[in-house]
Amino acid sequence: MSGSLLDAGAVIGCPHGGRVTAATTPSGGVRIEGAAVATAAHTYVVTGCPHTQDGVHKPCVSVRWTADGTGVTVAGIPVLLDTSAAQCFTAAFVPQGPPVVQAAQRKVTVR
Repeated sequence: MSGSLLDAGAVIGCPHGGRVTAATTPSGGVRIEGAAVATAAHTYVVTGCPHTQDGVHKPCVSVRWTADGTGVTVAGIPVLLDTSAAQCFTAAFVPQGPPVVQAAQRKVTVR
């Protein structure tokens, strides 16, 4: 498994163009160029999603990440990579598709 580490500065969007940001700021001692590494413990929200279905606005509002079994952890919590499984959801928890990671940090390769 390999991928790029996500951190507080990663540029992430929902599949419809909304902006994904950390609702809880990644913190801790592990940083990449000053930005804390994101872990499975952090919560992410979506703003500005324009998605409509049958003329009704049904925007993405949150993202749930599933950390990969890479074995890479921060304080015992799995880190998030740009290859980690994730899903964007509406306020009613209807899945809307995976987020799009446009920019991430350093590459991690686990063998």
